[in-house]
Amino acid sequence: MAVKTVQYKQHTFSISYEILNPSAHYDIVFLHGWGSHKNLMKHAFATQLKQFRHIYIDMPGFGNSTCNMKLTTEDYATILESFLSMIEADKTIILGHSFGGKVATLLNPDILVLVGSAGILVPKPLKIRAKIALFKVLKLTGLTQLRRFFVAPDAQGLSQPMYETFKNVVNEDFSEKFRAFKGKALLCFGAQDTATPLWTAYKIAELIPESKVVEFDGDHYFFLEQGATVAKEIEKAVLKNLEH
Repeated sequence: MAVKTVQYKQHTFSISYEILNPSAHYDIVFLHGWGSHKNLMKHAFATQLKQFRHIYIDMPGFGNSTCNMKLTTEDYATILESFLSMIEADKTIILGHSFGGKVATLLNPDILVLVGSAGILVPKPLKIRAKIALFKVLKLTGLTQLRRFFVAPDAQGLSQPMYETFKNVVNEDFSEKFRAFKGKALLCFGAQDTATPLWTAYKIAELIPESKVVEFDGDHYFFLEQGATVAKEIEKAVLKNLEH
């Protein structure tokens, strides 16, 4: 594990990262999802794609990387752009899971690999909508001390800057950002995923002309057990890209 310091908007971010296969010619960057860390991605892919230099990153506020200001998804992309420049990494392939998929899209790689990527708004279940409505009523009555009972699981236990960041990024419609992406995209999604349902992959594919959807059996974390299969799809995408 190594750490680089990035300065952004008068704040200092310590970015924790790890590089595997350091002598490989092309890079593949792995970005984890919200609330996760680089070791999860490493667990899935460390033994795969040995022809690439693997760059595993803890995004600001997660794992061993720091964050003491509220951020937007665009902020994350800008910070990581600076970081990748510091370590002289190319953007041949960037793989992003869930929230990491949105950041990966903004980084504009040659090949974008979206694994259960967030970015398409999914209607909230009735139970969640009722909970939100009740909290708004309680807020009007001044009973905000009950907020902890209404906080989403992904927001629990966060520092104040990260909670504000969560509110910035949780309900983003990334449709126009996907539409603006002009590279090639491989979309790997789990058929039983309820966080980023399979139908959202096909919605993204409609927005990115040069894209392909590959369905996997499993939930939002299907790739943890099927990293080798995802890697094979990436290799096929790369070979196809090099032929053009």
